Amino acid sequence: MTRRTNAKIAGFTFLFYIAAGITSMVLSGDAKSGQGTAAKLANLALHTNEFGFAIILDVLCCFSALVLGVTLYALTRDEDQDIALFGLSCRVGEGVIGAAGLPKSLGLLWLVTADAGSSFADPATLNSLGAFLLMPVGSSTISATFFAVGSAVFSFLLLRGRLIPSALAGLGIVASILLVVVLPLQLGKFLEPTWFEWMPMLVFEIIFAGWLLVKGVDAKNVKI
Repeated sequence: MTRRTNAKIAGFTFLFYIAAGITSMVLSGDAKSGQGTAAKLANLALHTNEFGFAIILDVLCCFSALVLGVTLYALTRDEDQDIALFGLSCRVGEGVIGAAGLPKSLGLLWLVTADAGSSFADPATLNSLGAFLLMPVGSSTISATFFAVGSAVFSFLLLRGRLIPSALAGLGIVASILLVVVLPLQLGKFLEPTWFEWMPMLVFEIIFAGWLLVKGVDAKNVKI
């Protein structure tokens, strides 16, 4: 594919990834809301369609990570193929780790269906299994850490090659490094997860996606 085609695919995928990821989090959060395991399972049983749609979006997000890895690698490999390959590997790791967490969601969906629920004569067993499946294991944070490292690598190559405006690439580097520092601290329970650390990355990706769709990536056209 041409650089222009890769840029357009990457730009569209960035926007799709953002929309699908946010929608999935909202649907999943609403479906699993409640006080205590029993209440969460009961609420989930009433919102199986929404939760199932969230799982489909999660699958598409995993593939989006792979698409972004390939297209960004294609756009930056002329700057340094080895570093670009490392960035690609991080984005592949992001997608694979994200996919590895999906069986828990599928387990929850199975658990709250009528057929699965009737197979448990003891409600305590049902609640215990539900509590295990609802327990956060940090796989999403690990996947996000791989994303952050890959984003930092590609932003650095974009800046070095002046493939996009320097200010935009610099924002990508700062936003990525912020996540690289904060996410492991959250994984180790030194910090509580918030939305604030994601705001610079959200701004960068939306602007970057628009730039890729409209301008593309061409070193000879960017001299700032």
